[in-house]
Amino acid sequence: MTIGWETIPTDGGSMRIYLGVPERPGPHPGVIVLQHRDAVDESIQDMVNRFYREGYVAAAPELYYRQPADVEMAKRPGLLKDAEIIADVQATIARLKKPDIGLSHIGVVGFCMGGRASFLVASAISELDAAVVCYGGSMMVARGDTPAPFERLSGIQCPVIGFFGADDPNPSPADVAKISAELTRLGKWHEFHTYRDTGHAFHNFREKDRYRERAARGSWHEMLAFFSQHLKRGNGR
Repeated sequence: MTIGWETIPTDGGSMRIYLGVPERPGPHPGVIVLQHRDAVDESIQDMVNRFYREGYVAAAPELYYRQPADVEMAKRPGLLKDAEIIADVQATIARLKKPDIGLSHIGVVGFCMGGRASFLVASAISELDAAVVCYGGSMMVARGDTPAPFERLSGIQCPVIGFFGADDPNPSPADVAKISAELTRLGKWHEFHTYRDTGHAFHNFREKDRYRERAARGSWHEMLAFFSQHLKRGNGR
């Protein structure tokens, strides 16, 4: 197997994941890539491809599969429920742990709504070894019957690194400071980077007005070093 789409079973039915698996024998370090609003589009697939080229098993679950096909893309994030996101990430991890792939350490990275989901799943899934958050907003908003991600931060058991834009309204610098202060109060290892003259979605090369090369390149190299430490070398929970 190299890279492409696969369908896996979940408690909500059948979910597609965009999956890259190194050709050398496992076990492999793994990264789950959590989508932004526009689902597992070209930019999210590119992120899977990049981690795959770095020697990781990489998988991006397509989280909208429970929703009717005719729902507008802009409305889809609001229909997701946090409990379902957690279950779908657990199903993705279960797939990566199958003998035909072989998984060692596992981390998660998310963008926009996926950044929020990175915080969420890091608080709920203890087997995660590292979490990366890229401009995850709406942290104080609950989706479904479970507490908002901000209220669940005490459950995080892995190191977290975050990347944010100083001109982003959601999460705003004040939101980022509040999250950082709470993680500090809870004694949770975290490191946040904020880029000046940068707003939301600065990794998304499909949105030329938002993409910021310095922030995208800088945060990419930081997250590679972070994952190398915690997933490839397995250091420093």
